[in-house]
Amino acid sequence: MDIRRIADGLRTAVGLLPRHFCFLMPNFYFLFFISYLLTSCGVDSDRFRFEGRLRNMNQGEFWVYSADGAMEGIDTIPVREGRFEYETELRVPTTFIVIFPNYSEQPVFAEPGEVVTLKGDASHLKEMTIKGTDDNEAMTNLRMELNRLMPPEIPKAVETFIREHPQSRVSNYLLQRYFVEDAAADYKKAYELATLLQKAQPDNGQVANWKKVLEHLKNGTRNSKLPAFQATDVKGRTVTQNDLKAQANVVMLWATWNYHSVDMHRRVQRLKDTYAGKLGVVSISVDGDTKEVKRRVTRDSLTWKTVCDGRMWLSPLVSQFGFTDVPSNLLVNDKGIIIERNLSPQKLEEKIRQMLK
Repeated sequence: MDIRRIADGLRTAVGLLPRHFCFLMPNFYFLFFISYLLTSCGVDSDRFRFEGRLRNMNQGEFWVYSADGAMEGIDTIPVREGRFEYETELRVPTTFIVIFPNYSEQPVFAEPGEVVTLKGDASHLKEMTIKGTDDNEAMTNLRMELNRLMPPEIPKAVETFIREHPQSRVSNYLLQRYFVEDAAADYKKAYELATLLQKAQPDNGQVANWKKVLEHLKNGTRNSKLPAFQATDVKGRTVTQNDLKAQANVVMLWATWNYHSVDMHRRVQRLKDTYAGKLGVVSISVDGDTKEVKRRVTRDSLTWKTVCDGRMWLSPLVSQFGFTDVPSNLLVNDKGIIIERNLSPQKLEEKIRQMLK
């Protein structure tokens, strides 16, 4: 909220009042009146609100989750007559990911006490605007610029933004989206940019973790041998690389609160039901609640081994496999060679089917 703009507006409004009204209004009530107007425009300092309007979407819903684990699970945002409003408790800045009905994503940079507004057309989501904080407006401006570029030009434009704004949370999202998650990621470039961000944000643990992982990945991991590992799954069984000796094998990083990783899990589960012993699977959960993960494994009748030690991103297997986001995956052939990494759930399913024809 722009306090100066509101204050200027109040001064103008007061200037239009009759003189005798201003004279009779005690200072206390005048200050109370201003305070009421200011506080009624926003939310409490420990809450965040996201609201807006989408044309050509009368009724429906979309979903929101926290990219950095600040919120557990996925929330639903209902849309009525094209309008929506979502408010939640928030004590620290975080990045929410909004998933629209066509499964496209949009980051929303949330801050305690702030209100962010979205406007756009459901049939042209790339052109929507999100306003209310500097980060959201910077992301909107960048998205408009990227819309005018050809696909090969986009990484360079994103890199330029990151180099010019190393302290911005937008740059953190862009590094992850374009230089870490991408299946064809340039890990040398990603490591270089992560180093730049860490210098500008020395207290950001997520950036520090990216840099640490990318230091091992910057020479690339495709066509390399799956590293030897050992862990214990949620049922107390030992898990090693020997569990991945099938015709096709996949290591998945997932979380119960992440939509896309749950989608990946379901797709691999269907493949496992179809191909049985021809497909080897090990999954690693970054959930903090090991009991909840065990309940989910039992409920879904998962036959492969699932590791969850409750240490979330500090789990040794996360860094050992170079995972930096959920969902993540490694696709391994029958010789233990990593042939793909970080495929989308759909691409992962397609590639496995090709390998098992």
